[in-house]
Amino acid sequence: MVMLLVSPRRLALLAAALLAGCAAGGAADAGPGGLSASRPTAFGAYLAGRFAAAEMDTRTAADELLEALRLAPNEPEVLTRAFLAAVMDGRPEAVRVAHRLPQSELAAMLLAGADGMAGRWERAETRLRNLPRNGAAQVLQPLLLAWAQAGRGATDTALATLRAQIEGNRLRGLAALHAAMIADIGNRPAEAERLARVALSESPEANLRMLQIIAGIFERAGKPAAAARLLDAVALGGDDFALLGSPETRRRLLRGRAVASAVEGMAEAELALAGALRGQGAPELTLLLSRLALRLRPDFTPALLIAADSLAEEEHPAAALGMLRKVPEDDPLAPVVMLRRASLLDRMDRPDEAIATLRALAQSQPDAAQPQARLGDLLRRRGRFAEAAEAYTAALGRVGAPQASHWPLFYARGIALERSGDWPAAETDFRHALQLSPEQPYVLNYLGYTWVEQGTNLAEARRMLERAAELRPQDGNIADSLGWALLKLQDLPGALRWLEKAAELEPRNSVINDHLGDAYWASGREREARFQWRRALSLEPEPDEAPRISAKLRDGLPGATRAALPQ
Repeated sequence: MVMLLVSPRRLALLAAALLAGCAAGGAADAGPGGLSASRPTAFGAYLAGRFAAAEMDTRTAADELLEALRLAPNEPEVLTRAFLAAVMDGRPEAVRVAHRLPQSELAAMLLAGADGMAGRWERAETRLRNLPRNGAAQVLQPLLLAWAQAGRGATDTALATLRAQIEGNRLRGLAALHAAMIADIGNRPAEAERLARVALSESPEANLRMLQIIAGIFERAGKPAAAARLLDAVALGGDDFALLGSPETRRRLLRGRAVASAVEGMAEAELALAGALRGQGAPELTLLLSRLALRLRPDFTPALLIAADSLAEEEHPAAALGMLRKVPEDDPLAPVVMLRRASLLDRMDRPDEAIATLRALAQSQPDAAQPQARLGDLLRRRGRFAEAAEAYTAALGRVGAPQASHWPLFYARGIALERSGDWPAAETDFRHALQLSPEQPYVLNYLGYTWVEQGTNLAEARRMLERAAELRPQDGNIADSLGWALLKLQDLPGALRWLEKAAELEPRNSVINDHLGDAYWASGREREARFQWRRALSLEPEPDEAPRISAKLRDGLPGATRAALPQ
């Protein structure tokens, strides 16, 4: 959960290089040719293991691929896949298999970590020095090497290893952060503080993990006020980590060092790359690096969170939920984990469990708005709009005086109120959201479109929708709203222009195609209108909309002539 200051494209290339090194023994996706005829049992285990790996059933994948390797020990592809599966499932056999992959950077990192855990720091240092200084290793090698040197007590040598990275302006913030942690463990508080400030200055979007580490360093350097300011930034954030603002949670976050040993430092380095690669098209490597970190530090909650998030993004919510079950209830990050669990349970169509989880969290965190806000989101998605509005009201009751950052709560409650039939209250919330943050295109769109549907405030609605379209020119729904408003205002050329653009941006949207059909009919283009209505019917319109569209196909729009509008 520590940021890497590397471009997304470069990270993707580094990830490909690291995985390519691991798979050097055979083609990454080809079956091992020597198994199909002569070793049918091994081949079956191999196929079963590959299928299980694709489904993120790591236990079965490791069982089957290690069995395939036992039956066909000289097949390079089986060797590679067995190693990856053993790492993904946290198997001790991964170390034995890694010794047979001398060209694999991942294997070398795993073995260096195993050496460090056994106190063989000189051997770990030798392995890490032999890592190539290109590809992904150029990111991790200096960090891991410095931690190996710190592990054998050579703090000056470790800091010198990172100094070149800090002075070279490439990955400067990351190197400074790890140097600060090494100085901190070496009981050099002043140097640790100086390096931590360098890391902060190079990291404009420092995340919770980084702030936690640096806050602890400031605390031990005798700067508690500076530490408090960092944790204030976490508490004021709009994401899940704002849950961690209570005094007790702060004390727990600062209790002891976030990184207390060289082994934990190596885990931190591996997690840094995993976090940076997440979302960069390298889910397998993100998970592998998280697993390497967890081998070094099994109770490492940030690694469990990143692994779970990566699994969820790859559509494996059950596996992600299993990962989060490993976080103890007394962990400082437990409230964040509960939010993640609720989201996963909802995705798995287990809403009752998700609701119970969020309500329990809301009870245990009486000052936090997030649990109630998340409950409102869940209920709203499931069509329980009145209950959702109540949850949003409870969330707003916990925020104190609303700030600009709270506009989403008023917007969400406005939607829930409108859908539950209380338009006056909904309109008040939409206006309040715009008072807090006037340039929110989706609020402008929702309020403006509703006014258009009601036939009220059309001039103001047009101004709102035009501004929303300026802010989000490629949003088909906003283009549709503006086109529909222009149709109501009898601006047929403008309506056609915007509704045709909306249909290009969202060609499979039933409402947009229906609106475009109305505009064509009003323009005298009856054949094109019927085509659009037929298309709207084929795109699964809302149940109450289908009969209305069918009637238009049958009868047209009675009374609607050129430049006249359907009401």
